[in-house]
Amino acid sequence: MRRLFLPALALVAPLLAATAPQSSDVVAIWGRAAPGSERRAGEQEQLEDGAYVHNVHRPSLTILRPRSEHANGTAIIIAPGGGHRMLVFQNEGVAPAKILNRYGITVFVLRYRLAREPGSTYTIERDAAADARRAVRWVRAHAADYGVSPRRIGLMGFSAGGELVSLVADNFESGDQVRGDNLARINGRPDFQVLVYPGPIGIPAADVAHAPPAFIAAGALDTCCAGPALTLFQQLKQAGRTAELHIFSGVGHGFNVGVHDERLSIQHWPDRLADWMSDEGAVSLTRTRLCTMHLGLCGQRISWRAPATRPAPRSGAACRSACQ
Repeated sequence: MRRLFLPALALVAPLLAATAPQSSDVVAIWGRAAPGSERRAGEQEQLEDGAYVHNVHRPSLTILRPRSEHANGTAIIIAPGGGHRMLVFQNEGVAPAKILNRYGITVFVLRYRLAREPGSTYTIERDAAADARRAVRWVRAHAADYGVSPRRIGLMGFSAGGELVSLVADNFESGDQVRGDNLARINGRPDFQVLVYPGPIGIPAADVAHAPPAFIAAGALDTCCAGPALTLFQQLKQAGRTAELHIFSGVGHGFNVGVHDERLSIQHWPDRLADWMSDEGAVSLTRTRLCTMHLGLCGQRISWRAPATRPAPRSGAACRSACQ
């Protein structure tokens, strides 16, 4: 595999220009340096095969916005997986962000510090989790700048990124260790959480009684992460918290958003997430956007709106009828 060496932030946005649905900005969430990274903050990140990020010492958010006419005020921060050795930035970051943008959601893809990379001095619970918590605080503090509600901020993670979601959303909160930092006073828990084949760290959760609503997905054949998904769901259920669990038959680890899997259940699981967010009040989907989810069935571009008293199309047949 071929690696490119990049400045930590300066060259990121141009590389993403071809894949971003609208504009993408990159912001450092700790300012000049994250706590514990002061000596390495100036090091270059490494981009492997245009898709995998290494050597993160200045954590950042890549911001991908929906079209203005579709924006609905909901934000989701995505923590890609990669075993804490790298970040699967394309298939578990940019690709799901583009799908979420279609639902009108503003997306912030997180580059967090990697605790299992060779030579790393970071830890998952102290540093990587702090980056995820800091990302929630940063987005909440800057919500007005991006047209999102500070009360509709979700944290989504794949695999190792799912571990960070649980550490932040389902476990006790800690303040950011930066003296005189006003951002540390802001609530660092998300308003909802999305865990996609989450790893075992942070599960069982230590503070599930205060956990936000959760959407959990995993493959039935996933020997790593189906167990933690089930355990967290059972914990949330026993604590009386809101949770929805999807276990996909015949599917293993790393199905992301169906980039390499043609199963219909995997191709369409983001629609189940959108349904759940709508049901929970985390996102408001217009009639047009609900029908647009089924464009492949309609076979054409549409702009269909129904009276408020008419149910929105929830199935392919209903959408296909609406297209006519």
